[in-house]
Amino acid sequence: MIEAVSKINLAEVLPLIRAYQEFYKVSDISDDRNSDFFVQFGESSLAGCQFIYRDEGAVVGFATVYFSFTSTIASKIAVLNDLYTVPNYRGKGIGRQLIEHCRGYAGKSGAARLQWVTAPDNKQAQKLYDSMSTGKSTWHFYTYNT
Repeated sequence: MIEAVSKINLAEVLPLIRAYQEFYKVSDISDDRNSDFFVQFGESSLAGCQFIYRDEGAVVGFATVYFSFTSTIASKIAVLNDLYTVPNYRGKGIGRQLIEHCRGYAGKSGAARLQWVTAPDNKQAQKLYDSMSTGKSTWHFYTYNT
């Protein structure tokens, strides 16, 4: 079952957010900072929404969509910024269901497309993405810390 994250269930997803950040080797992980940050996203937020996947009541996956804009197609876009499934639940279709849910949410919110990036060595995720009707960009992703 997929549901939007709110103040009511945010605490349940925080351990998964931490695990996701550990997977990507984030230093200085803070549950308090994560709580303060992720509480701003919800179904009524113009910035985006976070969704969780429950299996028998337990939160076993999450995805976060943020909204942005692109001048190349002069449109609002949705960025699937986070997608995580607890390791022993991978390969069961949870990631695919979360992506499809986020795609529907993006479309209903007026976004022209849903897009995301992943690490070059995240082969398991790429296998999922390549199995879907997605386009794969050849663009390079840069970051510049402020």
